Amino acid sequence: MSDPRVSVVIVSFNTREDVLRCLASLRDHLSLPHEVIVVDNASEDGTVAAVRADHPEALLVENARNLGFSAANNRGLARARGPFVLILNSDAEVRPGMVEALLERLEAHPEVGLIGPRTVDGDGVIQVSFGPPLTPLREWQQRRLVRGVKARRPAALAQAQARAAHEHEPAWISASCLLARREALQAIGGFDEGFFLYEEDVDLCLRAGRAGWGVLFTPAAEVVHHLGRSMARTPHRARLEYHRSHLRYYRKHNGLNATLLLRGYLSLLGLLGWLRALGPGGPRRQARDLAADIFRLGWHGN
Repeated sequence: MSDPRVSVVIVSFNTREDVLRCLASLRDHLSLPHEVIVVDNASEDGTVAAVRADHPEALLVENARNLGFSAANNRGLARARGPFVLILNSDAEVRPGMVEALLERLEAHPEVGLIGPRTVDGDGVIQVSFGPPLTPLREWQQRRLVRGVKARRPAALAQAQARAAHEHEPAWISASCLLARREALQAIGGFDEGFFLYEEDVDLCLRAGRAGWGVLFTPAAEVVHHLGRSMARTPHRARLEYHRSHLRYYRKHNGLNATLLLRGYLSLLGLLGWLRALGPGGPRRQARDLAADIFRLGWHGN
C-alpha cells in the first residue's frame, strides 16, 4: 500500500447514516492516495458496526466514552500518516475535486498551514464558515449574519456570498472541513482538548497564526455540510458546551475584563431563562435545568 498523501480524520457520535454518506463521498470523489480514520465517541446507534461492514478500508478508533470533538480529533491525528490532514465532520460530504483543489492551493502557499473551502448546506445555500476573532462587537456582527443566513434573509445571504466569493486570510476557518499541514498541527499540539465542542477551530487557527502559519479560505473548493446533526440529538448539552467553550475562549484570548463581561451575561441569561420557564410540565422543567446550568457557569466561571 502506498503512503497516503492525505489523512482524513472524521469524528463520529451517533450519526451513523451521516458517517456512511460522508465515507461514500470520499470513496467516490477523492482520487488522491489517502487514508480514512474514523474516531467514534462511544456511539450507541450502530455506527461502528456499520462503518466496519460498509467501509472496511477505514481505520476505526473506538473511544470508550465521548471524549468531545477536540480530543477525538487528536486521537485521529496521532494515527495519521499523511503530510496533509483533512479534518471533516461526519455530517459533511466532499464534492468532486474538492480535496484536490484545497491541496493545490495549500501547496501554492507554503506559508499557509490551514485552508478551508466554501461551505453550503444540502440545498446549496451558503453557510458562514470563517470569520474574525471573537470579540463582543465582532461576535454580535457575526451572529447577526449567521442568523440572517439561517433564516435565508436576502441581505444576509448576499453579504455571505460576497464574503465567500474571493480567497482571503480570515482569523479562523471552520473545522467542519479544513485541510492542514500535519507539521503545522503538530507544531501547535493539535486541538486544545479543553474545548469539548465549539470554538475549538477558532482557537486552533489563532494558535496556528501565532506560531507563524497562515490561515486561508478559498472558494476554489466546496463542501456540503448538513450542520449539527450530532448535537441536535442532545440540545441541552450542546448549548451548555457552547457557553462553556465560549467562556474558555474568552479566558485564553480576550483578557479579564471581557471574560468578566461574558460571565455576567451568562449569569443574566440563565436567570432570565429560568424565570421564563416557570410553570408545570416536563419541557419547562428541562428549560429551567438548562437555565440553572448556564447561570452557574456564568456565576462560578466553570
